[in-house]
Amino acid sequence: MMEIRFQTKQESNKRQQEDFLKLSKVERIYSFLRLMERVNQFPVKNKVNKNKDNFLTVIDRNK
Repeated sequence: MMEIRFQTKQESNKRQQEDFLKLSKVERIYSFLRLMERVNQFPVKNKVNKNKDNFLTVIDRNK
C-alpha cells in the first residue's frame, strides 16, 4: 500500500533521517549499499570527451 503525505521538504528530510537512524548499524550499511546500486542504474547523459583524440606535450622547464 502506498501512502501519500503532504509535508515540507524539511519535514520530509527530518523523517527520512529519523527512519534511517532507527536502523541498526548493519541495516544502515546495507541501506547505503542499496542506494549506491540504485544511483548507478540512474540514467545519465554520456559525457563526450572532446580531447580523446588529442595528445599533450609537456615541457618540464625545471630540468
